[in-house]
Amino acid sequence: MPGLMPTLMPTLMVVAAALVDADGRVLLQQRAPNRSMAGLWEFPGGKLEPGETPEEALIRELEEELGIETDSACLAPAAFASHRLDDSHLILLLYVCRKWRGTPRPLDASGLTWVRPQQMFSLAMPPADKPLIGLLDALL
Repeated sequence: MPGLMPTLMPTLMVVAAALVDADGRVLLQQRAPNRSMAGLWEFPGGKLEPGETPEEALIRELEEELGIETDSACLAPAAFASHRLDDSHLILLLYVCRKWRGTPRPLDASGLTWVRPQQMFSLAMPPADKPLIGLLDALL
């Protein structure tokens, strides 16, 4: 209707990585029991902190969540997803990463698994991650 202003919803910027091994498998982590969406499988990553670029946030998150190190040159922007939450709107930026230092460990998750993109279609994943599966399958 003319004259009505839309309600502005806060935007939540989140970054995630599709870590791809030499066999073309992607690492997923299982959300811990004490977190929202507990038990779902997701791409590792997290929220941007104030003043961080997406690449800086993802490098920090990968170290905090998996104990691995990578460089911004190893992060290739791949896709994004847009998903409305209850009180905000989530924008998820997905990067592909094929080079890192260290062995991924579940420091902030219940577990880790390496899967081919086609296998992700049958896994319970957060709504924002699901639209990225087909795009990732086509890229890899």
